[in-house]
Amino acid sequence: MTEQNTREDPYLRAFRGSFTATLRWPQFDALWARLAERADAGWFLYAVGEPPPTAPTDAAGVLTFLTEIAHVLRHEHREDYCGIVYADDLSVPSFVKIYDPHHLGGACGSSTSPPLPGWIMSLIAPVDLPSTRPPPQQRRRWWQRLVG
Repeated sequence: MTEQNTREDPYLRAFRGSFTATLRWPQFDALWARLAERADAGWFLYAVGEPPPTAPTDAAGVLTFLTEIAHVLRHEHREDYCGIVYADDLSVPSFVKIYDPHHLGGACGSSTSPPLPGWIMSLIAPVDLPSTRPPPQQRRRWWQRLVG
């Protein structure tokens, strides 16, 4: 994907848009309830690093995903706050980033190269996110030295 295509792609534009964190578990629960109410909205469920889905998941699959991810987050992110789930709109979400509790890095975005989320729910068909990121400068120098 070229840089020009990256800037124009609706999924990437949405991905780089404004998001609000579910800082506390009650906010997370409220978001999850809204998502469950709209399970049949045509959600694409994307495990970043896997090939992006080409079709939305049915309502039953979305509900199963919501249950399983909630379990993972509550059992593996043993904090009194959530803070690792972000939505473009907490009241009427259309794009939700879910960070893997084991790969947080600078998930809040304060890093120059924040980690990618572990999972994404969106009403827009996803693109392969890892392929849109240039390799870190150190890796580029190593590769250039290796291949001349």
